[in-house]
Amino acid sequence: MTFTVTYADRDGGGTCLRLSGELDMSSAPALNAAIDRLIAAGERRLLADLTDLTFCDSTGMAAFVRGDNRAAADGGWLRVTGASGRVERVLRLTGLADVLRYDPGPVDPASRAIP
Repeated sequence: MTFTVTYADRDGGGTCLRLSGELDMSSAPALNAAIDRLIAAGERRLLADLTDLTFCDSTGMAAFVRGDNRAAADGGWLRVTGASGRVERVLRLTGLADVLRYDPGPVDPASRAIP
């Protein structure tokens, strides 16, 4: 399955990244590049919607941490939401659910509430 990352501005600030497919060693560079582009453009609040992510290995988890660290260096953050199944389990087992303030609910990119 292919990996895609798309993003849209959130009403009230921030950007929602929608991830779909499998996030692994071969696809993590695409996520890193998207995060780098957004941060270079001045975005500091990133919300990754994992609703359509079917698989995530340690390289994918490292990309989330890297993104959070990059945003935090400029006073921002990366948060994750919408994971299910194995992806949610890995977030919880690794402790990243707490670090990235995981919210299991799906996200409306037009929502004014920023976690």
